[in-house]
Amino acid sequence: MQAGGPRLLEQVRGRLRLKHYSLRTEQAYLYWIRRYIRAYLPRHPRDLDGAAVEAFLTRLATRDHVAASTQNQALSALLFLYREVLGVDLPWMENVVRARRPQRLPVVLSRAQVGQLLGLLAGREALMAGLLYGSGLRLMECVRLRVKDVDLARNELTVRNGKGGKDRMTVLPAALREPLARQLAGVRQLHARDLAAGLGRVHLPHALARKYPNAAAEPGWQYVFPATRISVDPRDGVRRRHHIDEKVLQAAVRRAALEAGFERPVTPHTLRHCFATHLLEAGADIRTVQELLGHKDVATTQIYTHVLNRGAHGVVSPLDR
Repeated sequence: MQAGGPRLLEQVRGRLRLKHYSLRTEQAYLYWIRRYIRAYLPRHPRDLDGAAVEAFLTRLATRDHVAASTQNQALSALLFLYREVLGVDLPWMENVVRARRPQRLPVVLSRAQVGQLLGLLAGREALMAGLLYGSGLRLMECVRLRVKDVDLARNELTVRNGKGGKDRMTVLPAALREPLARQLAGVRQLHARDLAAGLGRVHLPHALARKYPNAAAEPGWQYVFPATRISVDPRDGVRRRHHIDEKVLQAAVRRAALEAGFERPVTPHTLRHCFATHLLEAGADIRTVQELLGHKDVATTQIYTHVLNRGAHGVVSPLDR
């Protein structure tokens, strides 16, 4: 990489953290900007124009055959580079060959299949999968859940900074109250041991660590599903206990699906699809389901009306009549 490349990437990283982007977004943006810089060595991105960005994005679609979401992520990274770091407004790129976004219906299990899948999980993984199905959480919303956002008395969960940076309330299944109470008790014990060892401070979002310097050590800010080991935070180099790695639940669900003999691909996100579909099957209002899922547009929620357990598009076959 050219001499200015590392310096430019550090500028990008600093700007991303100043604007409170997540660590995952930071890593993804740096990856695409690094690829873009290497594609046009030895020229500096400041000396390139919209045509260079168009060509780079087009190659992703035509040569690398990336998914539409991947191409959009690369576009967002380059727009951030030019607008936020280099101070250049690129013209709208009308000539980019866009990767095709396939129209796919979500995989949805029956209630019996969900019960079978959950029955093959145990302990922490069973509780997490139960929250995905019983509360409609996304995978990362579940692993990032904080103690203070669990209300056992009101059977409510508060999802903070969900997709699109939005907060929302969702239902806490009564069936999970006792196992969740046990999990929270274990978290408090683990936190007490960490404090005794001179640790016990978690990462706080945005500028809360400066505004409330003692909050990171408070029980309410601890993760409901903490990691088993202390690790070094790549953002600031501090040793602390992070939340559980989402790959743990992904692997557990994959093993359970294989053991159950399911032929369709089943992931933790499948349980969120099942939450929405089964609520609609039971007669729940689509606007209520939209709010519980945190969808910005009801059109996103409407996709589940096409997979209800009444045939294609909710139609009852004349043979069944």
